[in-house]
Amino acid sequence: MMSQQSTAVSIRTEQKQASEQATRRHTGRATGSRVGAMTFLIICAFYFLVPFFWLVVSATKNAGDLFGTFGLWFSPHFNLWSNLQQLFTYNDAIYTHWLLNTLLYAGVGSLVGTFLSAMAGYALAKYVFQGRNLIFSTILGAILVPATVLALPLYLMMSWIGLTNTIWSVLLPSLVSPFGVYLSRIYASSSIPDELLEAARIDGAGEFRTFATIAMRLMVPALVTILLFQFVAIWNNYFLPLVMLSDQNLFPITVGLQTWNVTTGGANQFLYSLIVTGALISSLPLLAGCVLLQRFWRGGLGSGSVKG
Repeated sequence: MMSQQSTAVSIRTEQKQASEQATRRHTGRATGSRVGAMTFLIICAFYFLVPFFWLVVSATKNAGDLFGTFGLWFSPHFNLWSNLQQLFTYNDAIYTHWLLNTLLYAGVGSLVGTFLSAMAGYALAKYVFQGRNLIFSTILGAILVPATVLALPLYLMMSWIGLTNTIWSVLLPSLVSPFGVYLSRIYASSSIPDELLEAARIDGAGEFRTFATIAMRLMVPALVTILLFQFVAIWNNYFLPLVMLSDQNLFPITVGLQTWNVTTGGANQFLYSLIVTGALISSLPLLAGCVLLQRFWRGGLGSGSVKG
């Protein structure tokens, strides 16, 4: 009897030890995975933040310190406010015109483009009509076409109708977003129940009212994504306005700062400090947009995870 009890105790002890060893191994693997993931994320953050830190530091330097001091640290002379004053007054405050033009192109283009993408994606997802799959396949193909390839055909089209060197030559092409239509279609098909649309129609709501009051509210996470992607793409667009515009009063920031860079010719160091400061100012709206709109992503992450 005592022998059986001692055997049972020894078995339980061995099982407990084996369980503890397995737990330690699992914990060690999990800790190693977390350390590896954190190391990778830190490297990525360092890779993306170092250029922006250089931009912030360089914007505080004058032309002499910009080339004569270490690039990743501040100089003894803090010239940010002086650089800002010179930036917004140089050449009859042309930078202010460029900033307002960019806000116009990116703001109007992203808002209207997002709304058009939402309507097109909703129609492709919720209406059955002949040629729907062909249209969607064409949109998927358009996503693969680089924007620079379309610059010359767009210029010829705008030249034919007499819109080159106008705001419309940059604004109209910005209203079309194949990726926005694709994302709207995918999100609408999975997040908008057909029963909800039928209930709205039974209650007497028209098609546009159903879309505007019900569908768009359910599509908010996707629409915010499209809006931000469109805003960033238009804000950073360089080649299209370069081809379309010749009046510097219509330039966006990207083209305007490049004209200053070409003007320097390697001799006028004064403009380099203005270019760096202008690049810093131009990045602030993009950062603000990401910060302000991220709450909509957090609110929509689990929108389709639980069936009501």
